[in-house]
Amino acid sequence: MPSRDEILNAKILVVDDSADNVDLMLEILREAGYTDVSSTMLPEQVCPLHRQHCYDLILLDLQMPGLNGFQVMKGLKEIEQGGYLPVLALTAQPSFKIAALEAGARDFISKPFDLLEVHKRIHNMLEVRLLYKELAQYSRQQQELALHDPLTSLPNRRLLEDRIATVLQHATRQQNKAAVMYLDLDGFKAINDTHGHAYGDEILKQVAQRLVGCSRKEDTVARVGGDEFVIVMGNIAHIADTQEPCNKLIDAVSQPYQVNGLTLQLSTSIGVGIFPDDATEVAPLIAAADGALYEAKRSGKNRCCTAQMMSTPPKQHHVMSASIA
Repeated sequence: MPSRDEILNAKILVVDDSADNVDLMLEILREAGYTDVSSTMLPEQVCPLHRQHCYDLILLDLQMPGLNGFQVMKGLKEIEQGGYLPVLALTAQPSFKIAALEAGARDFISKPFDLLEVHKRIHNMLEVRLLYKELAQYSRQQQELALHDPLTSLPNRRLLEDRIATVLQHATRQQNKAAVMYLDLDGFKAINDTHGHAYGDEILKQVAQRLVGCSRKEDTVARVGGDEFVIVMGNIAHIADTQEPCNKLIDAVSQPYQVNGLTLQLSTSIGVGIFPDDATEVAPLIAAADGALYEAKRSGKNRCCTAQMMSTPPKQHHVMSASIA
C-alpha cells in the first residue's frame, strides 16, 4: 500500500472556473499536508497539463463555461488510453453525480463542501490511484523480465522471434533480404570452468555490450541462452552485405577482457542465414543460421560461415565463404 508520505506528495490539479472555489480547495489541500498542488480556471488547459505532469488526482468542476467537465473527461480518457482516470468530480447538481461516474470519474464531491467528506474522498482516491500505478509498474517490469535476458538486458528468444518476424515482413514488402547471424563464444566454457560463473557472467555482459556497439540501431541483438547470441539485420541487398558486420563482430569479441584484474580472451564463431534464400519463415531461418554456426565451429572456430556450410580458411577469418562472391 502507498505510504502516507507518498499520498501527501501526490500530484494534484484543481480545476474550477470560480476563483473562490479554487482558493478554498487549495487551502483545504495544503492544510491537510498535500505538497504538490496546482490549479487552473481554464478547462482547455487540463489535458495539456495532464500530458505534461501526469497528475495523480484531478479535482474537476463539472459546470464550467466553454468546455464542461464531461468534455474534459472525454479528452483525459484519450490520454490515459484505458488506464485509471484520476478524476474526482466536483458538482452542486445531484443529478450530475451518476452521470459523472458513467463518464469516467472515479468519485465525486458535492458542493457546498463538507470538510470531512473532502478529506476522506481525496485520501481514498489517491490511495487507489497510487496503488494502481504500483501495480501497472510491476506489470511492466514483469513483462520486461519475460522478454529480456536478466543478465545482459538483451532481448531473449521470445522477443527475438517477434523481431525477426517483423523484419521478414518488412523485407517482403521492400523486396530485399534480411540476415540472422547466430554467434557462439569459443573458449567460454574453459573460462567458466577455470575461473567460475561470476567471471563468465561478467564476460557475457561485456560481450553483449560489444555486440550492441558493433550493430546498427535498427538491428536486434539477443541472447538466446548460455554463450549464444543472435543478431538480426534487415534491409540488406545481398549476402555480401553481412561480410563487414561479421568481421567487426569477430574482431570486437576477440579483444581482451579485463575481469577482476585478470586479462581473459576468447573468440566467436558465426553462422549466417539469409531470408529468403535459406528460409522464408522465422524458425527455419534460425535453424539455417544455427547449422552454419555448427559448420563454423567444426571447421576451426573464430570464423563466419554461411548456411551453405562453407567455412572461411583458418588464416582468413575476415573473409566470408566463397558463396558470397
